[in-house]
Amino acid sequence: MKSTFSRWLPAIARNNARKAVLTAAGVAFVGAGIIGPTTAAFANTAQSSPSVTNVAYTTTTAPKTAAAPAPGPAVPPGEKALSYDYMRQPNYFYCGPAATRIALTAIGQTPSQDDVAKRLGTTTNGTNSAVETTRVLNSVGGDHFYTTHEIPGPKATGPQMDKLRTDVVHAVSNNHAVVANIAGTVTDTSGDVHSYEGGHYLTIVGYGQGGMTVKIADPADTKGDGSYWLPVGTMANWIATRGYSA
Repeated sequence: MKSTFSRWLPAIARNNARKAVLTAAGVAFVGAGIIGPTTAAFANTAQSSPSVTNVAYTTTTAPKTAAAPAPGPAVPPGEKALSYDYMRQPNYFYCGPAATRIALTAIGQTPSQDDVAKRLGTTTNGTNSAVETTRVLNSVGGDHFYTTHEIPGPKATGPQMDKLRTDVVHAVSNNHAVVANIAGTVTDTSGDVHSYEGGHYLTIVGYGQGGMTVKIADPADTKGDGSYWLPVGTMANWIATRGYSA
């Protein structure tokens, strides 16, 4: 079925005198609710054995105690970074395949970027939307972990920032990276500027401070291993008008 999402042409800009090959990416949105983490308390109760006397066959049974509650989900750690295989995109329109491949390597899958591009339907116009990255992450990963989420407005709302934080913590805590479709310009926690006005895909591979900051693996970044950190609110605003797979 032909996508109704518009395609975005590439735009490249960095203000630190470095120019990276960037890519075009489309827009896709699928709504999602807000999910909060659950903390379960564990309790152990003593179970007493019946006691028996030798007088007239009389038995005395200890009072019954309540059963211990079933263990709940583990509380996520305050910070976590995934192991993954970083590989830069080879051209301006392969950011979708490159970012998706990075996420797949975190769960032990190592397809080529060309193979991922074919699965995504990537062309010289880019990759249509986060719907496509979700589909390929689930089909190659085989566990159907991913859902597409939207931030449709020009800026993320408070609840949308909280939802992204929850989604990132949940995904990374379960050893899955997040693939985000972004557009615009941001400054990371080290003061470096990253500008993709025409659109881009990148991968969230970790979080810190309970999810208040997120670690990015950027397949178009030319500095070091392509990783940097952003406040989660900044990340949410970068995704605004687009979506992410988590």
